[in-house]
Amino acid sequence: MQPLSIQVQTVFAELAERVAAREAGRTIARLSGFFTQKEVRDGHYWYFKTSIPGRGQHEYYLGAETPALRRLIEAHREGRRSEDLEEAEITRLCAMLRAAGANCVDSTAARILKALADSGLFRLGGVLVGTYAFLVLGNILGVRWGAVARTEDIDIAAGTGLSIALPPLEANLPSLLEGLEMGFLPVPALDPREPSTSYKVRGKDLRVDFLTPAIGKRRTKPVLIQRLGIFATPLEMLDFLIESPVATVAVNGGGTYVNVPDAARFALHKLVIADRRPLARQSKAAKDREQAILLLNQLVTDRAGDIEQAIDRARQRFPMVFNCLAKSAQRLPESELRTRILSQ
Repeated sequence: MQPLSIQVQTVFAELAERVAAREAGRTIARLSGFFTQKEVRDGHYWYFKTSIPGRGQHEYYLGAETPALRRLIEAHREGRRSEDLEEAEITRLCAMLRAAGANCVDSTAARILKALADSGLFRLGGVLVGTYAFLVLGNILGVRWGAVARTEDIDIAAGTGLSIALPPLEANLPSLLEGLEMGFLPVPALDPREPSTSYKVRGKDLRVDFLTPAIGKRRTKPVLIQRLGIFATPLEMLDFLIESPVATVAVNGGGTYVNVPDAARFALHKLVIADRRPLARQSKAAKDREQAILLLNQLVTDRAGDIEQAIDRARQRFPMVFNCLAKSAQRLPESELRTRILSQ
């Protein structure tokens, strides 16, 4: 693990801002309406109001005021499109980040993530989890990971409900993967009567897995996520992980808008999951612990309050996570980190 310079972190922050503004522009590109601004204690926030036939008035959250968002608003108001200039600037910033050693997604995964993002997956509440999320979190925290950030799996999580207002939008992810012409095939479920929740490239290790929180009685059967057009595997404690995702950017040749989990929740969830892996998957458990400890050590240094806030949320809302976390922390060596977790 190596720290990224302040200059690299600044470039990444600008890139994330520009990509978020571009995504907001896609959300409202085909809608007529008007912008409104709301002021709260920590800043100004923008919304877009429109009327949708059959659904009435809707208000869409665009984000906190930034220079990039202001440019998008002005361009929309004036009927101009500055997409080419903005895209060129995003590409330039990505090139700077690659040259400076930021965490970059490999080209194959980047192509898949871009297609998923273009389909509206992340606008529809999808969250990138697993090792690719860990890779992205490194740029947010200002560190470059080593081999521990390598993977062949793209893990996407989503709940069955969607609480934020969005324009009418649905995605068909199986058709999207097929349309990439990369050889994606559904991975048969153990029970042949059940639908697939994973897609694998023929002859390669690359696969895309879809996950959802285990809620209610159907805690082992694949769950249909209607708005995404896919079935997902239900997992315990995933609701804690994806409850408050962070909108950011995955870096490759261009910047791709993604949602990732909060870093502290990601680390604590990894710590818990590592202890619940079966013996046959202990290599993955070791990787889980390594990622968790790297993240937690970084957070202890720069953002210790994030860990305490995540633990407090687990105590209040996710008792299973909190109880498992206390057991998992017992396995850690004596350290400030172990004490901090066990003292909650």
